[in-house]
Amino acid sequence: MEWWWAYPVIGVAVGFLAGLLGIGGGMVMVPMLVFVFTAKGFAVEHMMHLSLATSMATIVFTSLASVRAHHRHQAVDWAVARAMAPGIVAGALVSTLVAGFVPTRPLAIFFTGFMFYAAAQMFFEVKPKPSRQLPGTAGLFGAGAAIGFPIAVAGTIGYVLNGMRVEGLPEGSLGYVHLPALGLIVAASMPVAPLGARLAHRLPVKRLRILFALMLLALALRMLANLW
Repeated sequence: MEWWWAYPVIGVAVGFLAGLLGIGGGMVMVPMLVFVFTAKGFAVEHMMHLSLATSMATIVFTSLASVRAHHRHQAVDWAVARAMAPGIVAGALVSTLVAGFVPTRPLAIFFTGFMFYAAAQMFFEVKPKPSRQLPGTAGLFGAGAAIGFPIAVAGTIGYVLNGMRVEGLPEGSLGYVHLPALGLIVAASMPVAPLGARLAHRLPVKRLRILFALMLLALALRMLANLW
């Protein structure tokens, strides 16, 4: 039961950020889970996979709450979401199945690089050029391989299937998904996501994104230090 209190704390932080900034929260959750799992003495070789899988499973619930909240503000284009769905599912399932065979440290380096890239985009407000037309079917399929609720569902399935063949996972795990962490994070995050979504329409989100980008960089460096 050591460190059980950390999971609700992570849940509140992730749920609030999911609603406020319209993100799933995985970039924040993974390094936090690495820290907690390290403190609990989980095997290093499974640390990154457990953190990614548990984060992915949690995002199934947090992103759903966030989407519902933003839908009430008419901020979701469902036609685009439906067009992206096949690419989202295919990309998430394949990537998680492949990730299950990658050792922890290379996977951590790759994830840290992604965090640095995301933080730089947010800090410098890098955005695609506006266009009056959406890309074609192939473009939507490709873009769909990187965002959203379906990514979390397909990714979770992939990590569960991959983890079934692995020995030495901590008690209470379903594949690579650590169920005690999942349950407590979800319970704490679900009520908070709508609050973040409401505040997104009132707070200076531009400044918050800059602060969030700096926080991402700090979390990424801390995660690498824990795993090295």
